[in-house]
Amino acid sequence: MTARGIPVGAWIGLAGVGLALVCAAFAPWLAPYGESEIVGDIWQPVGGDFVLGTDNIGRDLLSRMIYGARTTIFVAMAATLLSFSLGTLLSFTAAVLRGWPDQALSRLNDLMMSIPTLIFALVVLAVLPQEMWILILVMAVLDSTRVFRLGRAVAVDIAVMDFVEAARLRGEGTVWIIFREILPNALTPLLAEFGLRFAFSILFLSTLSFLGLGIQPPAADWGGMVRDNKDGIIFGIPAALIPGAAIAVLTVSINLVVDWLSNRTASLKGGRS
Repeated sequence: MTARGIPVGAWIGLAGVGLALVCAAFAPWLAPYGESEIVGDIWQPVGGDFVLGTDNIGRDLLSRMIYGARTTIFVAMAATLLSFSLGTLLSFTAAVLRGWPDQALSRLNDLMMSIPTLIFALVVLAVLPQEMWILILVMAVLDSTRVFRLGRAVAVDIAVMDFVEAARLRGEGTVWIIFREILPNALTPLLAEFGLRFAFSILFLSTLSFLGLGIQPPAADWGGMVRDNKDGIIFGIPAALIPGAAIAVLTVSINLVVDWLSNRTASLKGGRS
């Protein structure tokens, strides 16, 4: 079943992503209370003056959820953009130059990927200062290894095609070949991977925050909210389940949108062939 050619699943995904983006963009105007404002007793129930209740120190959970959307999406998006910029540039350079640059970059990438990502991030973040830009940089560097692997696989196939060889014969440089010949023809798989890496970044950030090495208090983010309110689960208080559900819904929504875009692109290609 579709609406104007868009499957129902894609509409659900678009609605979920759109709601999160609206909350992130207009958090100060949508939130009924301040991000760190204590407005009631601890773990007040849902309803009344507090639509989602209060958290472990009496802050409005709905306000924290709205501000948390802004923090979570900003950090995840910044890390994803940086990882794709770094991974794509290095992978395309390796595919075009070949020889020892390709071997050196590929073996370094293999070495980085052999280390468990979460353990690597925990060790690095435990040593470095707890700054948001450092968190974004660490996430981006670790995620760029996955982008490099995909980007190189795609670029190697494109780099041997006739139009790339023609560009080399014309005397075009490496930068021209990367940005004018290879990149436009590699956008489809890279855009699909971008959505998946963005969803992974949200989950990874939430995991780091839950372990205490992600977004630091009093800033709100969904993973940190789960950590702050986890003890309430013992007493049947859902304050930790609400941000956990938000993480799950946003991740599933992103995947639904990515699947639709990937299938749509594949259908368009099939129709042209």
